[in-house]
Amino acid sequence: MTKADDIRWFKEQFQKKINKAAKGSLFDVDMLVAVACQETGEIWPVLRRKGLPVDEILRLCVGDTLDEDKGRRAFPRTKAALVAKPNGQEMFEIAHQALVNMAVHIPGYRGVAARPAKFCHGFGVFQLDLQFFLEDPQYFLKKRYEKFDQTLGKCLAELQSALKKVGYHTKSALTDLEFAHVAIAYNTGGFKPSKGLKQGHFNGTRFYGEQVFSFVQLSRTVAMAGATPQIPPPPDGGAIVPAPTPVPSGGKRFVVDTRLDTLRMREEPKIGFPPFKNVIAQLPDGHPVRAVSGTKRNSFLEVETSLSGAHLRGFVKAKFLKPAPAQTHIPIVIPDAEPPTEGIVAINMPRKQGTVTKRTGVAGAHSLNETGQPGRKGTAPTELTAALAKIIDWLAVDKTSHKRYQPRSGLTFCNIYAHDYCHLAGAYLPRVWWSEKALLKLDKGETVKPLYGDTIREMRANDLFRWLRDFGPRFGWRQSGNLTELQQVANEGGPGVIVARRKQDGRSGHIVMVVPEISEHTARRNGASQVVAPLQSQAGSTNFRYSRGKTDWWLEDRFAESAFWVRS
Repeated sequence: MTKADDIRWFKEQFQKKINKAAKGSLFDVDMLVAVACQETGEIWPVLRRKGLPVDEILRLCVGDTLDEDKGRRAFPRTKAALVAKPNGQEMFEIAHQALVNMAVHIPGYRGVAARPAKFCHGFGVFQLDLQFFLEDPQYFLKKRYEKFDQTLGKCLAELQSALKKVGYHTKSALTDLEFAHVAIAYNTGGFKPSKGLKQGHFNGTRFYGEQVFSFVQLSRTVAMAGATPQIPPPPDGGAIVPAPTPVPSGGKRFVVDTRLDTLRMREEPKIGFPPFKNVIAQLPDGHPVRAVSGTKRNSFLEVETSLSGAHLRGFVKAKFLKPAPAQTHIPIVIPDAEPPTEGIVAINMPRKQGTVTKRTGVAGAHSLNETGQPGRKGTAPTELTAALAKIIDWLAVDKTSHKRYQPRSGLTFCNIYAHDYCHLAGAYLPRVWWSEKALLKLDKGETVKPLYGDTIREMRANDLFRWLRDFGPRFGWRQSGNLTELQQVANEGGPGVIVARRKQDGRSGHIVMVVPEISEHTARRNGASQVVAPLQSQAGSTNFRYSRGKTDWWLEDRFAESAFWVRS
């Protein structure tokens, strides 16, 4: 797996050339780095650690030895098919020797390199396939792939072609997720929106699209000397979470002016049926927004804003907006990298020494502390998502002997399951929290002893909704504006939640974990590859480890408001 230090080296060698070649395109340095990591990341990082010269590293960046018997369908399927073409024998000799030379340094290729009929099908850092020998034989015969400018040029040309295949060529910019869609078409020749990133070459663990997206995100955590990375590097055991999207500076500024309630932002300029059906978010009174355009539609105005780190764009009733000065700032909330160590700090229910809280026990205020309980470690998405899968299976929320999560006497325990999942994943989501009087003292710097029923209290789903809004960013959480990002963070190994607050405060709200997709269980996507039903795990009236749940359950009329939150 390519590491951050490898990407830093790659940028030091080639960033200026990439910037120059990609200027005017929709592709940036991190996107091109991601392709290089995916295509030849098993080669150039090894060679650079050995101290080989850059020119030698570029010369040895070849690969893909699969023939017809292993599923190859493109030309050339076999040695015979290649040799039969003009200059085919010369090309075979080049391709075989390239394999032999590379295998000297990469042990995994030595076995196949020893077979006299085997040869490489991919050439250059960005791996142009040998099928293009029929179109441009001199590129391969003259070994132009050994020059970075040449291999980069071919890559950009193929990406432009893939851009059109996916239908993104009219866009003014690409998100990282959209680039991964383009990369899938680069790899396979097409893209199926309903399958998301689970497309392209499968390495036995992850698909090409998943890998490319992860590499783009990793590259964005790596900056050249003196520069700030676009995404803060996560701690060990934490996932990479995209930085909050900034709000464009143009457009007339307003603030929400309801003086009664929050303002509903909708997907389209009309009230849905039921009324909450097309609600994207609820904007607090006084919250700043900017107009996307000055034209009203059905008494709605399209606006854009950021809320607790979530980028939001939709329609609101114009009568609930009042003009604000042009310099009005829309805050972009960036979650803290480390939890606070003084003032208002994390708190867990104190326990008597030697006591153990188990899944088989009836739910209480204590966190789990069983022997052998799993955690989340590592840095690669494969490690993090595998760890989360182990947590889900260990908690086994649907197992009847795990009384901690089983509904009883009209009570359900979604809050406790969400806490346990995050607790094991190393992400603070409180089971108990400070009382109001305790918070006032802590904010003044006073020391407060945690006393149940006095200075601390249990947290239910409604409380967790408010806690995430008021304290979440202090403890690494940020709000997400859409289900697609929410699912993607989970797929990278980060905790994600959907939480809804009940209108009637004494009634139960609900909170679920959004969890990494696995082969047997996936999210549902629409024709634009947007997630419409994320993969969830919950305790509640029904307990399940994996399910898409009831569609848009958080928009039901019984809930006053809802939100999506993510964490590294």
